[in-house]
Amino acid sequence: MKLHELKPAKGSKGREKRIGRGEGSGHGGTSTRGHKGAQARSGYSRKIGFEGGQMPIQRRLPKFGFTNINRVEYIPLNVSDLQTISEKLGVTAINVELLKQNGIVSKTALVKILGNGELTAKLEVSANAFSKSAIAKIEAQGGTATTIEK
Repeated sequence: MKLHELKPAKGSKGREKRIGRGEGSGHGGTSTRGHKGAQARSGYSRKIGFEGGQMPIQRRLPKFGFTNINRVEYIPLNVSDLQTISEKLGVTAINVELLKQNGIVSKTALVKILGNGELTAKLEVSANAFSKSAIAKIEAQGGTATTIEK
């Protein structure tokens, strides 16, 4: 087989539909657009959600819920995560700045320490918020849990 002998698989390449090139092409006249109406006109674009004049779904269904503008979103970190971070980085003091510098949380994130997992290291942890179980586990190992301001 040579390069000039290559052909596409049989049936994989259909004939191009040449629209609006006269009656002999089979697609002349209305150029596959039907007769009259908005969709037959040039420049027509259907609105998002348009359902042919039927009341669209976004207008049929009621609005519900609300967004609390005072909500504070925290990034959760478990004490098991703190254990892993202290082992990996070889540190005994973990704060939000350290987490930001190492790419664990984004630079605008607020961090909450949760009590899931085991903690074996004595750590000095400072974060934006703590759960009661997290404080208990940190202090059980002789460490300190300090809450910092947002």
